[in-house]
Amino acid sequence: MLLGALAFFSDDLAIDLGTANTCVFVRGRGIVLSEPSIVAFNTTNGQIEAVGNEAKEMLGRTPANITAIKPMRDGVIADFEAAERMLGYFIRKAHKGKRFVRPRVVIGVPSEITQVERRAVKDSAYRAKASEVHLIEEGMAAAIGAGMPITEAAGNMIVDIGGGTTDIAVLSLAGTVYSKSVRVAGNAMDEAITQYVRREHNLLIGERTAERIKMDIGSAAPLDRPKRMEVKGRHQLEGKPTTIVMTDGEIREALSEPIRMIIQAVRDGLERIPPELSADVCDRGIVLSGGGALLQKMDERLRIETGLPVQVAEDPLSSVVLGAGKMLSDFDLLRKISID
Repeated sequence: MLLGALAFFSDDLAIDLGTANTCVFVRGRGIVLSEPSIVAFNTTNGQIEAVGNEAKEMLGRTPANITAIKPMRDGVIADFEAAERMLGYFIRKAHKGKRFVRPRVVIGVPSEITQVERRAVKDSAYRAKASEVHLIEEGMAAAIGAGMPITEAAGNMIVDIGGGTTDIAVLSLAGTVYSKSVRVAGNAMDEAITQYVRREHNLLIGERTAERIKMDIGSAAPLDRPKRMEVKGRHQLEGKPTTIVMTDGEIREALSEPIRMIIQAVRDGLERIPPELSADVCDRGIVLSGGGALLQKMDERLRIETGLPVQVAEDPLSSVVLGAGKMLSDFDLLRKISID
């Protein structure tokens, strides 16, 4: 009984443990932090030098004894120790450094996560001092966060384009009728831009530059007004710092393959759902969430390719953590949809 009371009064958390960013929601306070999923380690003494925003600033700029690590890859834990320490840091920061807090935690994970990967996520959260850990699929969490009526007897389709994975889900009666997780999303787009710039311009650029190019002039369909951008990097052959000008058309060409793969995955989903639910999706359309939903003209391109109405969630970057956060106040629904 005492344990239950302690759990009730502790600050329960919802976490979107993303490949690119980690968002934390505290019950009663809302989203309290959203920071890059990066840890900077000092290899000399094994200490953490920085986590999140501070660690991202160090990317590509660290001395030999400091390594910036991304603990998540393709939506799952790739570096167990770094993930555990990052989670511990974020939980403490969310609780303003309070000690002896043992929150209940709801974490959004990709739909095709393996049993081993699930165990790794739960173990990391327990070691970071969680009292209970519940996992829910990111597609389901994003749909709840986007305000979709998932408990109705009707098909709702969501496409959540994150950093490491794109999660596609069709939901009805608080259950998942169809789900697919493809490991092509925002990071794959950044990598495609990096490769294109190297191939076409002999210019080497870093991750942060590729991400900025994507956000500033990247698009999934032709823009109403053409855009250009100065890009700085190191010339591959001459070895000196060089500046070039790139157009939105070039970046669209660079992004064509990852975008094609995401659209193909959505089409596959539409082909595999039962006819009754197909009719619902035709009426209600598709909701886009995740950072990839903010790529210019992504909704328009999906609309053209599928022939269905497409709308972007009100707060696409936070849909997963908002949905997981709602579960902290609705444990009956959480029991139905958790994948423990």
